[in-house]
Amino acid sequence: MDLVNIIAISATVLVWFHPWMGLQTFRKAIGITLFLELFYLIGSYALDWPFPTPLVLIQLFVVTVWGVLLGIAFSRIWPLPSHKGFERIFRTFLVVIPALGLGMGLQVLLQGAQATQAIYLIFALSAWLGSGHFIRRTVTEEYS
Repeated sequence: MDLVNIIAISATVLVWFHPWMGLQTFRKAIGITLFLELFYLIGSYALDWPFPTPLVLIQLFVVTVWGVLLGIAFSRIWPLPSHKGFERIFRTFLVVIPALGLGMGLQVLLQGAQATQAIYLIFALSAWLGSGHFIRRTVTEEYS
């Protein structure tokens, strides 16, 4: 295991002590990771993909956690509106497009030039799913 992976794993463990990281966030990150691990395990048998090593599974967890963290930070700055509309679509593009770029950087750092997983897509998906953490409440005034 090289130094970049050790630093990424250590930073991921330290993230859980942040006040925004509650049980709901942990469950979301674990759920996304388990789905991805199952996806790659089925793909290794059905489509003859390379079998995921324990290091790859840890990298999937690290990327998922950091993607969810990016989504939560974005959600804290711009909470999800309570009603459907153009603002939600615009907000989705503003979180996913930079997440794809950051995910490409993470992919190069973690797996190098010969990547076997689409880490940049996993990072963007996790950021998008994490961006629904904070929801803007609309206050309606009742006159009595």
